Amino acid sequence: MDMKFKRNFCIVAHIDHGKSTLSDRLIQKSNIIDERKMKNQILDNMDIERERGITIKSQAVTIPYHAKDGNDYELNFVDTPGHVDFSYEVSRAIASCEGALLLIDASQGVESQTVSNMYMALEQDLTIVPVINKIDLPSADIPAVREQITNELGLDDSQTQLVSAKTGEGVDGLLEAVVNYFPAPQGDVDAPAQALIFDCHYDPYRGVVVHVRVKNGRIKTGGIIRMMSSGIDYKVEQIGIFKIDYEPTGCLEAGDVGYIIAGIKTVSDVRVGDTITNADNPAAEPLAGFKEVKPVVYSSIYPMDSNDYEELKSSLEKLKLNDASLVYEKDNSIALGNGFRCGFLGLLHLEIIQERLERDYDQAIIFTAPSVRYRVHLTDGSETFVDNPAEYPQGRIQSAEEPYIKASIITPATYLGSLMELCKMKRGEQTNMTYLDEKRVELTYEMPLAEVLFDFYDKLKSFSRGYASFDYEVIGYRPTQLVKVDILLNSKPVDALSFLSFKDNATDRARKVCERLKDEISRQQFKVAIQGAIGGQIIARETVSAVRKDVLAKCYGGDITRKRKLLEKQKEGKKRMKMFGDVELPQSAFLAVLKDNEAD
Repeated sequence: MDMKFKRNFCIVAHIDHGKSTLSDRLIQKSNIIDERKMKNQILDNMDIERERGITIKSQAVTIPYHAKDGNDYELNFVDTPGHVDFSYEVSRAIASCEGALLLIDASQGVESQTVSNMYMALEQDLTIVPVINKIDLPSADIPAVREQITNELGLDDSQTQLVSAKTGEGVDGLLEAVVNYFPAPQGDVDAPAQALIFDCHYDPYRGVVVHVRVKNGRIKTGGIIRMMSSGIDYKVEQIGIFKIDYEPTGCLEAGDVGYIIAGIKTVSDVRVGDTITNADNPAAEPLAGFKEVKPVVYSSIYPMDSNDYEELKSSLEKLKLNDASLVYEKDNSIALGNGFRCGFLGLLHLEIIQERLERDYDQAIIFTAPSVRYRVHLTDGSETFVDNPAEYPQGRIQSAEEPYIKASIITPATYLGSLMELCKMKRGEQTNMTYLDEKRVELTYEMPLAEVLFDFYDKLKSFSRGYASFDYEVIGYRPTQLVKVDILLNSKPVDALSFLSFKDNATDRARKVCERLKDEISRQQFKVAIQGAIGGQIIARETVSAVRKDVLAKCYGGDITRKRKLLEKQKEGKKRMKMFGDVELPQSAFLAVLKDNEAD
């Protein structure tokens, strides 16, 4: 097909504004899938996505469209995630497109992630068409949203499309807008092949399936392709486009979005952002990829059974292919054995990885408490980064810095006071407050990333009854008072439960961990002391009382000294037992402490 009849675009929006539902309607209009096989969120092919109602993986699909001008068009579109943790997925989808549909909820209006995604699209020079969705809702306020599009986003309101993804109203007009407003892809079909890898996934039967956007040239079945970063060659076994399932076409050329199967068995051979070219006529230089992802949250993963280490390693490799933003390296713990130190884009990302490892790869795993990466200046003048409490250079620290974020919160004015109080509680400093209209306010705060990790998002939603939206970007490091808190069982440290904390918050967090451990540890023949300590100073303590045999049961009256003698004898025995007795920490204790850490 001639390049002028192709359109590549993505759908971007704040979470819950209806991207997946709109994708369903576009697919239904194109009749590329039998009506009996059609289901809601058809592009969300993971159980977790369906259960939570969120998109985690960007999904590409090609649909045919017969326009009013009489021509047949080929529309390649990508449904993207909306949560702030998955903005890297969005950036990769944007790299494969020329246009973006910016979806806005008719009742919620412009929210923080809407603005963030719009800037991401503008950075890549994409044409943006605003779309007001959910116009069928009784609470829809279309004139107000149009005003926000003009004033807050600075976009041309004359191009705004009105749709209801639920009922299908306005979808025909939207498809016409895609054809009329988005530019056709540029590229030279006769030049040496250059195809950008914007995603890939692992198929147990076919190996690595590579998702590409061809910028120049053409790639055919049977040809030899080369990965430009590694220089490794592969023979193309199958090539085609996505129409929910794979549809082989035998060739992809400039302007196309599709997949390549080339018998790639080694997961690490494929790098998202790399360029593919033909081995017999290679391109002179690779395409400009997109920026490398930087994790912000760190946690260690250990298998419950240490014999499952190799299996966990293999599962992480396959998962990394499906989720290029996951970063991991080998780690070791005295309490939990061999494992991996992983970097995540946020707490939701961490939760999703945990669920996918357990469901998709059948792994029984334990996660340690999440932490951010601190910059530490040592007494010898050098500096290092620390995200793992086990690597904390105790006694050699001159000063420490923690990552700060610029948080943007858009909220109805009614909840302004409680949200300002929440940000203040989280050590936030207000830098700006703008009234967007008479009902909505945008707050800008600078606050430590560590404070946002655990419960900020949940509290924000509960304080504002779900109406406030939140987006953030990391802005650098600032000085902090950092301490390492050790958790001791009978004076022995448990390394997997140690954590790094801001000094003023350390006592509260240590107390909560001790309280939870007290509920989880079974009683012994002796007292078990659970302590939180900073260096040699104990800052929190709980005691699991001993199981005590009633040694006085056989004494029916008689002299008090006889009873005392029996009690003293029991006391001595318990003392001896404590010296040799070991406290077994059940796996459930780790899980309870870490799960509740996230909820507090």
